[in-house]
Amino acid sequence: MKTLSIFLLLLSASLFAGLPVGQNAPQLDLAGDDGGRVDDTAWSSSELVGKVWVVVHADPDESEMNNAATEALKAKDYPDDVYGSTAIINMAATWKPNFAINIILKGKQEKYPSTVYVRDFDNKVGEVWGLADDSNNMCVFDPSGQVIFSVDGQLSAADITKMISLIDIEIDLLNNPPAPPAEEAEEEAPAEEAAEEAPAEAVEG
Repeated sequence: MKTLSIFLLLLSASLFAGLPVGQNAPQLDLAGDDGGRVDDTAWSSSELVGKVWVVVHADPDESEMNNAATEALKAKDYPDDVYGSTAIINMAATWKPNFAINIILKGKQEKYPSTVYVRDFDNKVGEVWGLADDSNNMCVFDPSGQVIFSVDGQLSAADITKMISLIDIEIDLLNNPPAPPAEEAEEEAPAEEAAEEAPAEAVEG
């Protein structure tokens, strides 16, 4: 019986262990009966590109679970051109009526306009992305849309430090793109020289 309990615990952990790091998350679209933004427009996970995105998928009853992580992100005060945040509310995970949550979310959207607030009426995000239900989950996407960090449930102090470090690295790369490899630079040089010599040869001809 003890062995079976351990097996079930490990199975549960494997089913809800966060998005696979190093991969792009499955495409998701929320609109109409599935949910969407608080202004009733559609939301798509294809928007999670172009800068670093932090996505929180939360049961409204567990909204304060990762306060330490969100406060750490606020303290960094990342510029909007390189950093964005999306809060996806798992409406199916709470007993609270939708109209009450909608009022709260619209208030939050007005107070924090740089964060995208999204309603997930039937936990479509949790099911497609394999995230834990009745929880508060945090994921980070790099500018290409690849998952670089994902934790289901409460983040530890070490998790928060790791998350901030990964975001710092990605933002630094956005602000200071690496120079092209030496081989590419060498290939470009002869081409530029040929382009400069061409007008002279044309005049001589």
